[in-house]
Amino acid sequence: MDDAIRAETIRIAGGGNDEIEAYFAAPLRPGPRGSVVVVHHLPGYDEETKEITRRFAVEGFEAICPNLYSREAPGLPVKEAAAQVRAAGGIPDDQVVADIAACAEHLRGRENTNGKVGVVGYCSGGRQAVLAACEIDLDAVVDCYGAFVMRTAGEGDGVPRQGFPEKIAQLSCPLLGLFGAEDPAPPVEEVRELEAALKENGKEYDIHIYDDAGHAFFSTDSLKYRPKTALAGWREIVDFYGRHLV
Repeated sequence: MDDAIRAETIRIAGGGNDEIEAYFAAPLRPGPRGSVVVVHHLPGYDEETKEITRRFAVEGFEAICPNLYSREAPGLPVKEAAAQVRAAGGIPDDQVVADIAACAEHLRGRENTNGKVGVVGYCSGGRQAVLAACEIDLDAVVDCYGAFVMRTAGEGDGVPRQGFPEKIAQLSCPLLGLFGAEDPAPPVEEVRELEAALKENGKEYDIHIYDDAGHAFFSTDSLKYRPKTALAGWREIVDFYGRHLV
């Protein structure tokens, strides 16, 4: 069947050649095809993110989601791992980028892939996906409501996160941004700052700000979930990757 997939937990060499856990999903039909690195949100490497990874495989892409908390909280349940990482101040940006780069190389090395790799992230993962696309060569990036790209987190904003507006000039690929008009992090003003920076630096981009949606509108296990908006967002992502990864 065309929608048949294989999905499993694997171990790969992450940044610094450290072994990390990752969730991998791929179509069973022959390639070549594009690939996607899925960057999980701050609550961690959870079942909802694994379902997103499987969804990309159903759509025809190979996909991998690294457990960014593999080193700091090995073997801990998702909620405990996330709490431990938050208490420690989060994961260093350079470590996250190195893990994303390692995942991209893992995907490029697979026999059924065409060498094109995109990255998508949700919440903190949206920020990390954009940062990775500014620091390594990728073919497409999707930012789903990632805050603190243009601004630095203040007190009360959770783990420390540094903005990096000066790096937008280095963005290596087209960007799709999906945001909610009612989201306080990032607020619409910060999204507009990102849009202006992309335009100023001559980058290819497509920004959507959805009315009646706030943060985490893709999160099916949350009261923040907005089915209509999530469906529209998925259509945008699949179309975007269909243009840049196929």
